[in-house]
Amino acid sequence: MAGALVDVKPTPILKEELDIVIPTIRNLDFLEMWRPFFEPYHLIIVQDGDPSRTIKVPDGFDYELYNRNDINRILGPKASCISFKDSACRCFGYLVSKKKYIFTIDDDCFVAKDPSGKEINALEQHIKNLLNPSTPLFFNTLYDPYREGADFVRGYPFSLREGVPTAVSHGLWLNIPDYDAPTQLAKPLERNTRFVDAVLTIPKGTLFPMCGMNLAFNRELIGPAMYFGLMGDGQPIGRYDDMWAGWCMKVICDHLGYGVKTGLPYIWHSKASNPFVNLKKEYNGIFWQEELIPFFQSAVLTKECTTVQQCYIELSKQVKAKLGKIDPYFLKLADAMVTWVEAWDELNGKVYAVSSYLDNRPGGHEVVLAATGRDAAEDFEDARDSNTARELDTTSSAIPELGITSKNQPVDYLQKIKDLTKPIWADADTWFERQQQEEEM
Repeated sequence: MAGALVDVKPTPILKEELDIVIPTIRNLDFLEMWRPFFEPYHLIIVQDGDPSRTIKVPDGFDYELYNRNDINRILGPKASCISFKDSACRCFGYLVSKKKYIFTIDDDCFVAKDPSGKEINALEQHIKNLLNPSTPLFFNTLYDPYREGADFVRGYPFSLREGVPTAVSHGLWLNIPDYDAPTQLAKPLERNTRFVDAVLTIPKGTLFPMCGMNLAFNRELIGPAMYFGLMGDGQPIGRYDDMWAGWCMKVICDHLGYGVKTGLPYIWHSKASNPFVNLKKEYNGIFWQEELIPFFQSAVLTKECTTVQQCYIELSKQVKAKLGKIDPYFLKLADAMVTWVEAWDELNGKVYAVSSYLDNRPGGHEVVLAATGRDAAEDFEDARDSNTARELDTTSSAIPELGITSKNQPVDYLQKIKDLTKPIWADADTWFERQQQEEEM
């Protein structure tokens, strides 16, 4: 008599090599939908907002939870580089993870379905993307040649077919689009229903707007560059955290010879953030990005930069020198980039070799040597020659309706935003009330 069949579940891919990082301000009920895909993996949850609030995680998940108090205790003075009241707080999860790969997802993202109605295992597709090479040096017209059923097309150089290691897998979303606030207000009912069954490598020298809600990366290859910046609480800008990381990361990937993929997998984005609040957060960024993009497009790293840390320190120096002229905020951001790398190396058992940068280090080599072995924030603040930048003209034109200000910006574009959104302003109170009710549920 034949023995009974035993249902043996396959071992999840990279089970011991991947952490899932989730930033949140609410109970994580959304994990129930992801349970079949996430339960075998370790979760790192970074709690935003009030640290005294208890975040409930469904039973059965292996997780560690950090709030602001934990971050201050672990990082000490360097905790200043971790933002709050912004999804950039997720960066702390990248710091404390000891795994090779990271998948990060927002708590308003759910399992999507492909056109056949099959649920999409987003994590599995991200892993496939990361484990297959990228083709940033020559575009394949059949998109990713490493996918099953695809290959390199005629005319693709054989010398380039080996590809390069994939550092980042950028997933997409269905339902609520990832729009900026002006577009949200102009198209409040817009939904993304297009499912494109494709993965492609973003070419070398090409930037893209990276979204952090459905993202995976090889932490060993590019982790120190995945800093989402100083955003949100206490900062003059928000909602550019993931894009800042994307721009920095792409420059460094191009320099070091790594690849970035985008396309599959899709998730279901279920909740539209408040466009009125978003406009306040994004306002400076809407104008600053017109100077940020050319900066990153023209950024060149020296051949001496052979590690991600060295690349990031070099990039921070360029941010200070070139973007500091736009607004003193970028001087602060450049310092935070350095603090981030120092925190990364401390938590990951490394000591950063600064000898090759002593003459070029912001603040000068004297400060570096004098502060060896301890936190040097005050030393660098005292030594930094930023008086000129601090005295930049801060005259502004105001938008009374929003309670925010701009600096030397064209009024016609501001008027265009207000004209586009005028029909929706009357509904602002209703929107805020509905949003508050949802937050309290």
